[in-house]
Amino acid sequence: MLFKLKKLDWVMVGILALFMVFSTLLVRSAIAPYDSEFQGYDLKTVIFYILGFIVVFGMALVDYRSLLRYSWYSYGAGCLLLILVYLFAPEINGARSWFRIGSLLFQPAELVKVILILVTAYLLGQRQGQALRFRGDIIPISLITLVPFFLVLIQPDLGNAIIYLVVLVGMLWIGNAKYSHVLIALTAAVAALIVFVTLFNAYNEQIRDYLESHKKVHWYQRINTFINPDQASNDDKHQSNYAKIAIGSGGLLGDGYMKGELKNKKFVPYPYSDSIFVVVGEEFGFLGSSLLLLLYFLFIYRMILIALRCIDKRGAYIIVGIVAMFLFQIFENVGMMIGLMPITGITLPFISYGGTSLLINMLCIGLVFSIKLHQEKYKVE
Repeated sequence: MLFKLKKLDWVMVGILALFMVFSTLLVRSAIAPYDSEFQGYDLKTVIFYILGFIVVFGMALVDYRSLLRYSWYSYGAGCLLLILVYLFAPEINGARSWFRIGSLLFQPAELVKVILILVTAYLLGQRQGQALRFRGDIIPISLITLVPFFLVLIQPDLGNAIIYLVVLVGMLWIGNAKYSHVLIALTAAVAALIVFVTLFNAYNEQIRDYLESHKKVHWYQRINTFINPDQASNDDKHQSNYAKIAIGSGGLLGDGYMKGELKNKKFVPYPYSDSIFVVVGEEFGFLGSSLLLLLYFLFIYRMILIALRCIDKRGAYIIVGIVAMFLFQIFENVGMMIGLMPITGITLPFISYGGTSLLINMLCIGLVFSIKLHQEKYKVE
């Protein structure tokens, strides 16, 4: 056991430790202006990180191929959890996405991300690097992803639903999809986007009234703010506008720890979660933001190195799925805070407060380490 642990990527472990320090300090700063509602989130972050490191080291010792072997059972269980959470879970912030277990919240959609990566890697592994067939591979794998995609979309949880699609695209690409199939998919995606924007603008008022009647007007507000920023009301643009102002006001070095003016005056909603990058930009400035992004770059780079050294292609596929997931979450979270992307509610990996998301992210890193430790010759199953 000790011999295996010595083979871990300790650079990545060190970066995780830095993430823990940054996350704890940033969450503490984010909740400081609030009296009691969010107090203790900084301490909970430390606790979740300690549990997360236990998950990382424990997962590293498990042969990832055993998880691939039972990935179909996990897929069925994951879909069942998504159905149950929609039918029986309490509504929180307009969505049925969390099971409440005592004082803790568990979000099945986070776990399903890992399950989809495993199932997709298992199926791609059957091809052993050969070009993917459109009917025999791409369509079945896409349908397997679309089932949980729609189950999460109706909760509604647009952020995680989009992540499922991003992971699918990344893994199909590395799984050797033909360029002709990629071109068809890109054409279809662009056409669908054009049709969506055209219909959204043509039936703007009807869509708003419908979503408002179903208590999902925040969907309309987020989409309309991004597509038609000039037409959106000040209330709809509140989070986006103040996020950009706060980050811009940080300048090169920032206002100083705990001294972010807009954050302290509560102009930015969810500063401990979705909007935590605002705290980074306002209090630590361009240099602090760049340092965080540099750590992410090094972290992703180390994972890619492990993937390149994989004997088992399925291990490389899993790592690519995890990398695609992290890259999109980082890009989307930072992008929506600086106005490049629509606001969805996707958190910043390893930094935003959230027990389920952190533990699932740590599980993913443990899976990467497991792949690194178990690259002896294998038999395709």
